[in-house]
Amino acid sequence: MSFLQSLVAAFKGGGARVPLARGFASPWVFAEPGGGRPTYEYQRAVRGAYLDNPVAQRAVRLVAEGIGGAPLQPADPALLGLVGATSGGQSLLETAASQLLLHGNAFIQILKDGAGRPVELYALRPERVTVLPGADGWPEAYGYRAGERTLTLPLLDSDASPNLIHVRGFHPADDHYGAGCLAAADRAVATHNAASAWNRALLENAARPSGALVYEAGEGNALTGEQFERLRRELVEAFAGQSNAGRPLLLEGGLRWQALSLSPADMDFATLKAAAARDIALAFGVPPMLLGLPGDSTYANYREANRALWRLTLLPLAAKLLGALAEGLATWFPEAVLAVDLDQVPALAEDRERLWAQVSAADFLTAAEKRALLGLTTAL
Repeated sequence: MSFLQSLVAAFKGGGARVPLARGFASPWVFAEPGGGRPTYEYQRAVRGAYLDNPVAQRAVRLVAEGIGGAPLQPADPALLGLVGATSGGQSLLETAASQLLLHGNAFIQILKDGAGRPVELYALRPERVTVLPGADGWPEAYGYRAGERTLTLPLLDSDASPNLIHVRGFHPADDHYGAGCLAAADRAVATHNAASAWNRALLENAARPSGALVYEAGEGNALTGEQFERLRRELVEAFAGQSNAGRPLLLEGGLRWQALSLSPADMDFATLKAAAARDIALAFGVPPMLLGLPGDSTYANYREANRALWRLTLLPLAAKLLGALAEGLATWFPEAVLAVDLDQVPALAEDRERLWAQVSAADFLTAAEKRALLGLTTAL
């Protein structure tokens, strides 16, 4: 523990902290001994999910854009300006929420002016950040690597103010890094992508297996190697592929075309693809109905599904992110509170209207108590 950290702990009344240790597995790279489970690599997984899979990308964007556009309760204008500003041309809250979903960690750098006041919050790419622990295992600094360049960011500045805010999801096996939703959805994403590739391959072959070319030998004569290669080459060049679908086949003597079809068991890949899509939606906390997945009637309508999205996913994730930002910026805004203004969320309008009606009808409460229950200031 550095001198500044010891000094801060002393003013807070804290004693010696228990030591931490880096977990045996990081949240984005793991492998089981014996080769049972394939290695999970974040760069590959995020490309396969966010860039190649429409279900995963839409689920992440629904959650991230919902948090990025959520109305906030009134607070210090300077604080709201910091949180509402863009980070590298992108919404800070939207970027941090996407990183929490995909990677499980969001590292937000606090850029300061000459007087030590924060002027910008920048969301670092989490796969480039490494926690640098001290002798007791607690973080002392963070390393940021881009290409061949590595930058060390101390946890605290010379005036004991934080330089970086680390927001992470819960990881039961790691003291320093959080676990993201993508790690749990990786297999479902791979299954969904494989089913899409299978479907495209079928479309390129007239939406069915092409069939078998049967040679009927009249007197027991078999095809020579040269004849077999010529037939295979002609079939590939002239009749295989999407552009050649439906082209008539001219056969010589002794050749017969036997068409094949998919069995019901083979056609079950469509059900498998839908099940994988629902697993992806489940991992990211998005009701399948909002992603347009067929065969899902868990929610009565889109209004109920949208309300469930806000109650079960958006509000808890927004509370985690906004709470961490308010705590990290408490040095400059000690009394500020960052929270979503529930009265301005359209999806929760019916719930708030019901609450207001119940509180207004409670004659045994004073006006100040009613305002406190509704989350309003007590001043009349």
